[in-house]
Amino acid sequence: MNPPLLSRPAVQRVAAPLVVGIVLLIAWQSICMAFDVPPYLVPSPVAIGKTLAEDWSLLFGSLWVTLRITLLAFALAVVGGTVAAFLFVQSRLIEASLFPYAILLQVTPVVAIAPLIIIWVKEPTLALVICATLVAVFPIISNTVLGLRSVNPGLANLFRINRASRWDTLLRLRIPSALPYFFGGLRISCGLALIGAVVAEFVAGTGGTGAGLAYQILQAGFSLNIPRLFAALFLITVTGITLFAVMVALSRLALSHWHESELA
Repeated sequence: MNPPLLSRPAVQRVAAPLVVGIVLLIAWQSICMAFDVPPYLVPSPVAIGKTLAEDWSLLFGSLWVTLRITLLAFALAVVGGTVAAFLFVQSRLIEASLFPYAILLQVTPVVAIAPLIIIWVKEPTLALVICATLVAVFPIISNTVLGLRSVNPGLANLFRINRASRWDTLLRLRIPSALPYFFGGLRISCGLALIGAVVAEFVAGTGGTGAGLAYQILQAGFSLNIPRLFAALFLITVTGITLFAVMVALSRLALSHWHESELA
């Protein structure tokens, strides 16, 4: 006998947060109506939805600008972080020499170095991509290095006894062991790439045809168009959730048939 629909874990993962979100939106709308909260302070969900529909062409264009920067930065972070992680694992000297600088990039606030990058790099889009990449690259490096080093000692000895080459050990043992850690890094990095893109846009303040969602938030704040501000924030939030969901789906697709983290 099949279990009830609501008792299934897959349904609960979708239905539970959806119900909570609907309840919060209803409470938000009710409070705004009951206390007659002016929209320039806190707009109601209905006002935000109306603004989103009316300004969709403007906001969608800005969303595409921000999303393009995010995806480019994320791709660079994945490629650069993975290559760096493989280098660190192959040589302790390289790791000891370069890993502290990766940590330095992580702990340095992007708002502190973004003005310098924007001055040095004349192309605005490239400058924003570099800023976002610096924010997103460290989780890829740290998680991948951790995964490549988290090898079962018994399996490592087995490969050593059978005189497996370094390439065979890397390809058949270390990379499969590192995949769960790598996908965990992807989940973190995709959100950081979006954050880095938005922060870089705030610092750059680019407008015109290159205006991203951060610029729309700034302009809406200056003109007290708070419903548009919340609509832009809503699009950023939905984009972040979508990116995270895509990374979760990729992780399940790659690991669901053999790794215990997804088999459960």
